[in-house]
Amino acid sequence: MPVQLLNPSALPQPEFYAQLSVSEGSRLVFISGQVARDADGNPVGAGDLAAQAEQVYANVHAAVTAAGGSFADIAKLTVYVVDWEPGKVAQLGEGAMRAAQRLGFDFVRPITLLGVSALGEPDLLIEVEAVAVLP
Repeated sequence: MPVQLLNPSALPQPEFYAQLSVSEGSRLVFISGQVARDADGNPVGAGDLAAQAEQVYANVHAAVTAAGGSFADIAKLTVYVVDWEPGKVAQLGEGAMRAAQRLGFDFVRPITLLGVSALGEPDLLIEVEAVAVLP
């Protein structure tokens, strides 16, 4: 596994993400923003942030697996949430955890969370892009 997660003692110790990753590998994989669509392109979880987050994290997992890696190879996530407010953190975490439990991965990664006013389609509540490092 070419990605090592770190939480230096001089920084806050978050529960749901890592402060940084150190990556050693030879292939970078850039995963475009994944949204709440199933493999056939059908919308998933209308109006439900947790359901959409679960699908999005499952899609990121599918993408990195297709590249020959695993979620453990993801060095960085960028998460965009429509109309973000701190009260949404429980729904976001619930969806990510459900995907992780169902598919057997640890969703904790370095993460940037951005609140946005809208995404590419009006029903979307969340989008996640990722960078992975593979051997």
